[in-house]
Amino acid sequence: MSADFWAGYISGAIGIIIGNPLDVIKVRLQAKESLTAGQTAAASFARQFESTSSLITGTAAPILGYGALNALLFVSYNRSEAALNKGLALPPNLWTTWLAGAIGGLATWAVSTPTELIKCRAQLATSPTSSWAITRRILQNEGVRGLYFGGAVTALRDSIGYGFYFWSYELGTQWMATPKEDKTSLSQEAAKVLLCGGLAGVMTWASIFPLDVIKTRVQAQTLDPASRPLLDDPTKPQRRLGAMEIAREAYREAGMRVFFRGLTICSVRAFFVNAVQWATYEWIMYELGEESVDLQSLLRSHCR
Repeated sequence: MSADFWAGYISGAIGIIIGNPLDVIKVRLQAKESLTAGQTAAASFARQFESTSSLITGTAAPILGYGALNALLFVSYNRSEAALNKGLALPPNLWTTWLAGAIGGLATWAVSTPTELIKCRAQLATSPTSSWAITRRILQNEGVRGLYFGGAVTALRDSIGYGFYFWSYELGTQWMATPKEDKTSLSQEAAKVLLCGGLAGVMTWASIFPLDVIKTRVQAQTLDPASRPLLDDPTKPQRRLGAMEIAREAYREAGMRVFFRGLTICSVRAFFVNAVQWATYEWIMYELGEESVDLQSLLRSHCR
């Protein structure tokens, strides 16, 4: 398989392992988990991880799913950008980068939707539940179609988000590009990759966080009483709401601020996860003899 496939797969899996603890908090905050009266932020944080197993809640599906998703994302992005720049004779610019990223994000829909669905339900389950058990329950009760519940809002989120992901990373590398006549150390170039990757992650989540809140609440709904997540109110009739109904209900709950609940935690997670992901991706591409950004030529000169 292509170099960008393996670079994307490995970097995606590493990102999930690093970021899962904070992702659990983010998802639970989005699904109405908030501080109760007299509860401190520190107490709330400790409650999220009452046991060691909480640190890895819902990781099985993302490690497999996001590895494949990241691989598909980078392959689709690279091929789309090449087609836009060459096939359609469009000059390379930040807007073609955004469009290629949006196409790449949309291409991940088939993997992203079931992965997100299973992850959310595992992280919101009232008792520890494995990703495999949740998957089997969905298939038994709803069939394959059940794995794609919330697919429309997930596809919209991914398309917009990954457009800004590649756009902001490319913009960062252009701003931090060093003139060829200026020599820089390997550590400086590595720091640039980490910083550009981290900022790209923050920019991405900031651009689509309200959509992610809606997606989480949509996918957290389940008709299976045995796996009813934290979001569900047992007094309500078991009818799953659409994205627009969920958005209106959330707005009535707490106004506009509800769509940004958990953004701080998410931004911290996004910076570190995407810094490591981009650094891993660039390093693997270099080791496999591929160049993905101009920083690679600088890295090569230091690694000889």
